[in-house]
Parts: sequence; C-alpha cells; structure tokens
Amino acid sequence: MGLLRKVGKQEKTCAQEKVFHERKTRMVTTSMLHTSISSSSSSGFMGVECWHPDENRVLNIRLSDLSLKGQFPLGIQKCTSLTGLDLSRNKLFGSIPANISKLLPYVTTLDLSFNNFSGGIPLDLANCSFLNDLKLDNNRLTGNIPLEFGLLDRIKIFSVTNNLLSGPIPTFIHSNIPVDSFANNLDLCGKPLKLCPGVQGKSHVGVIAAAAAGGVTFTSIICGIFLYYLSRGVAKRKADDPEGNRWAKSIKGTKGIKVSMFEKSVSKMRLSDLMKATDDFSNNNIIGAGRTGPMYKAVFSEGCFLMVKRLQDSQRLEKEFVSEMNTLGNVKHRNLVPLLGFCVAKKERFLVYKFVENGTLYDKLHPLEPEIRNMDWPLRLKIAIGTARGLAWLHHNCNPRIIHRNISSKCILLDGDFEPKLSDFGLARLMNPIDTHLSTFVNGEFGDLGYVAPEYLRTLVATPKGDVYSFGVVLLELITGEKPTHVATAPESFKGSLVEWIRQLSDGPLLHTAVDKPLPGNGYDHELNQFLKVACNCVVENAKERPTMFEVHQLLRAIGERYHFTTDDDIMLPSDTGYTAFPDELIVATEVTKEVE
Repeated sequence: MGLLRKVGKQEKTCAQEKVFHERKTRMVTTSMLHTSISSSSSSGFMGVECWHPDENRVLNIRLSDLSLKGQFPLGIQKCTSLTGLDLSRNKLFGSIPANISKLLPYVTTLDLSFNNFSGGIPLDLANCSFLNDLKLDNNRLTGNIPLEFGLLDRIKIFSVTNNLLSGPIPTFIHSNIPVDSFANNLDLCGKPLKLCPGVQGKSHVGVIAAAAAGGVTFTSIICGIFLYYLSRGVAKRKADDPEGNRWAKSIKGTKGIKVSMFEKSVSKMRLSDLMKATDDFSNNNIIGAGRTGPMYKAVFSEGCFLMVKRLQDSQRLEKEFVSEMNTLGNVKHRNLVPLLGFCVAKKERFLVYKFVENGTLYDKLHPLEPEIRNMDWPLRLKIAIGTARGLAWLHHNCNPRIIHRNISSKCILLDGDFEPKLSDFGLARLMNPIDTHLSTFVNGEFGDLGYVAPEYLRTLVATPKGDVYSFGVVLLELITGEKPTHVATAPESFKGSLVEWIRQLSDGPLLHTAVDKPLPGNGYDHELNQFLKVACNCVVENAKERPTMFEVHQLLRAIGERYHFTTDDDIMLPSDTGYTAFPDELIVATEVTKEVE
C-alpha cells in the first residue's frame, strides 16, 4: 500500500507523478497500472485522473481489482482535491479511518466494496457532505449503520450488502435506496426492512405537510426530524449498546430458563450460563454469520467451549420449534456439527452446538492475508469427500431426509483434524413458513450469494439438486481458491460469478488454468482434472443433468482412494435412484416435493 501513500506526497504535475512502482512479485499490483508513459502523455497512469494534464491536482483514483494488500492508505490525504476513490475488489483489511472526512473532504464517490474491511462504519462518513455514491458492500463490517447518513442530501447510491451489520437503518429523505442494498447482514431493521423492535409504525408525512404549509423550509424539517432521532435514539443506542447486543438485554429477565440438552455428557445449564459465556451475546464473540443467524463462541469458566446460534427470524411457535429441535437432536453423523441442545426465551431461539475449533472452510480458503493460506491438495480433497458424505447422508439415509438449502463454505466447519462438519442442517424450514413453498431469494435472503441454483429464480422451491449445485460451487472454491462472487484471477472486464467464469473457460482449452496456482505440478494433476469435472457436473444449468449427492460422494471417494481417508462408509445406495420421494423431508411441503429434474 506504499504506492497509494505516494499519491499526492508531493503534488507534482500529473505527467511527472511516478506514483506506482512495479513490485517483483506475481501478485497483480502496480505492474498492471499501465506504467508505460508516452512522451506526449499527460498522466501516463491508468487509474489516476487529474483536473488538467498540466495541473498538479489529482481528481480521481481508480484502483479496482488489482490485488492490493494492506490497510486503508492514509497517505491519500495528500491528494487534497480528490473527489473519487475506487479501491474495490482488492485485499484491503483493517478498519475504515474514523476521520475519513478529513482525509477525503471533497469525495463524491467512494467504493470500498469487495475487500476485507472490518470494525464499525465510521460516523465521520456522514460529514462527507458531497457524497453521491457510497459502496461498502462485501466486507466484514460490524455494528450499526450511522443514522446520520440520512442527512447526506446528495446520496444516490448506497450499498452495505454482505456484511455483519445490525440495528436500524437510516432514512434517506432525498433518495430511494433499494431494499437489496441492505441484504445479507446480521439483523438490520426499519423501513423498507422489517419493523424494529419497540418502534411504532408512525408516519411523519403529516408533520412534513403541515410544516411545508406553514412556510418552514424542507431542510429545517429534515434537520428537525433527525435532531429528534439523534438526540433520543442515536445517543441512547450508543450508550446502551456498545457491543451490538441490545436485544440481549430484553431477555435478562428469563435467565433462569433451562437449556434443553440432548447429550447426557453435557452439564446442565441455564440461559444465564449461555449469556455469561458469550458476554451477553456480544458481537465480539461472533465467529460466523449466515442466513440462519449469527454463531457465537461460548467460553465457560471451567475452560470448555461451545457454539451458540441465535436463530434469525424463526417463524415457528414455541411448541412447533421444540418439536423440530427434538427431531434435529436425533440427527447424528460424523460430518454434521452435533446439536447439543436448545433454549427458548421470549421470541428468541438459541441452538447449542459442539465447538469446532478450526473455524469455517471459507475463512481457511479466503484468509485476510492470502499468504497464510496453507491448504495442500490432499487436505482439500479430504474436506470435499467428508462434506459430500455428510450431505449425501442427509439426502439419502437420514430419517427424515433433509434438504440443507444453505450450503456454502461458511457452513462447513473444520475440527482439530480438519474433518469437515456441516452446520445449519434442518434450519431452513424454521426460517420460512412451510406452506408458502417460497424462498425469500428475491430479497437477498435465500442462501448465500453465488451458491444459489438458477432454477430457484423460476420455481422458488428447495430441491436436493439445488443442494448439489451449491455443493458444486464449494468444490470450485476448493480447487480454484476463488470466492463464489468474485474471481480475482479473471480479467478486469469480467464481472461475473465463479460458476460463470468456469463455464466461460469450459468453452475452450483453458479450463485447467482455473486451478489454484500452488496445486498443479505436485503429482496431483490427474486428480485435479477429475475433481474439476465433478464440480462442473454439479453446477450445470439443467437440474436434471446434475448427479445426486450419492453419486457425487462416490465419484469424489474414488478420486481420493489412494489416501485412505475413510474405510467405514455409511452411505447406502438409495432405493429410489432419482430420489424423487421426500415424504418426511423437513424443508419442502409434500405437495411440492416432486423433484425438479
């Protein structure tokens, strides 16, 4: 990131500014910034735009998709006239500077999407009064969205999708921000999303109309409304909710409720024990988040660890929920995360799982620092086979049979021996009423983006072949090292998904180039080719042409036969080869269980 600190260090003319120095690495950085400078060039660097060829002021910096590493470049403040900054689709991490308005006082467009920024969204961004476009999506941002953002009267584009945000969203008076700009977060609320707890659906339209009739300026109206919210709401929220767990305070009166445990070997506990072990469900204890809700690490005084999931938006009454939990408590397999117990407290639903110490497959494949990724081919193959075994068992041998519906690398956990454990199985039905048969995919809530089978757009019905597709995307992640929604090694002009990239390569002789660079040439090339074929078969467009999970498991097991990963397989040949009958299946209603084949 030193290259960015040098931008504006001494604002020479743009033609002379040699900001970007080539690094002798394979990582795409400055050498891709078109370093050739013609004698008549005014700027000489693509991605850097000046006010005028002979001026000394940088207007825009666009460094998207260059695999840049490091934290936010504080040296950018030297570019005192900067209005546009695009650092999207890189590998930047750390927090967004708390004084960002001082670094970028005139910024109109700020794009930090598709990075690994963490921490809270700085309140100071609300002081960037010229902002038109603000893109913070696809990071790891936590906490609340500052309500003061509603005061940004020029904002037209705003996106925070795919983060870990919670709490009320701002009301943008001057803009119509679409609902999908907030999709795939922990627990955001407020119009146009779900109503926030304890908030009455009152309208201020009458107030605005009356004030306007009285000659009060529109700006005064806005300021009046927001000053009310900021004085009554924001200050209280910050004082009362520093850890992002305000909701937990509402259940403190239920601390004495017992946790229903399925395992006799686990000590009896109460909700108070879970709250103490998770620091009252502090955001600092979140170790994962997905469609079904956040997962917390619970640390008990005797030194043991558990995982606690707070189920998001459960649609089940307590009696139905308890019945579902008693069913899932009996679902046991070595490649499933053991469900140890559950707890109901008012409207909250908590699930207690065995702690799985090596985290998610997603975090192992896509660490903040790519250099620390240390996954050789046999390990990746072991994870693929174990996950396929668990999913095939759910589809074919579990009673009742279960469609997962939320398969992603984030719900595959790795134990101390890197044996994969599927989490979130059987929870999808708890998220939506079974008699609707509809997902909420159109609202960005059906599965993780990049893993959703194309037929869902047409049928909106969960099927086993949909799980096969999602698992195929995981296989592609394993063999390419790429994220499902962003292919870092693809040309800059390519903006599609990992599956689309693989299909594009499949049309020519370059499919083998998609394999993660450290893997070929180590004696595994034949296995890599066979594995890639299985993955491609899983993600074909037509669901009828995809294999069953039983077949996928058998194919992967054959590829890894020489490693002797397992000798005691428990996946039996299904009696119905097309597995069209799911009479007791937990997710899809009986009248729509005819397989989309």
